[in-house]
Amino acid sequence: MANTRTASKTSATRKRRGRTQSGSSRRRTGRRWSRHVTEHSDALTLEKGVFTSRDPKRIAASLKRSAEKSRRRKGSPFRSALSMLTFYINRAGKSLPASRKKNLMRAKDELRKQFGKA
Repeated sequence: MANTRTASKTSATRKRRGRTQSGSSRRRTGRRWSRHVTEHSDALTLEKGVFTSRDPKRIAASLKRSAEKSRRRKGSPFRSALSMLTFYINRAGKSLPASRKKNLMRAKDELRKQFGKA
């Protein structure tokens, strides 16, 4: 009887996590979790395509607007905006071209200037 109980508990855990034994479900849904966070952040509602802009001032201004407008964030607007930008840079990892990374790092500096933290 103990084996039946353990098996059903394990089965329930798998169902809750949305995985099968092969892990195929995880590969489909868990692959782009960072994209989901960026698009559906609980702290900020970002403008569409904010990170694709080539102008660091525009990126910083957009993040600042989003952070100041948000009522769902936990920290200060500066901290929320900088965290989202850092999150995007870190999750892109090695696949982020050097020119884009340089541009996003400039956006960080610009964000500090716009919030008076530089």
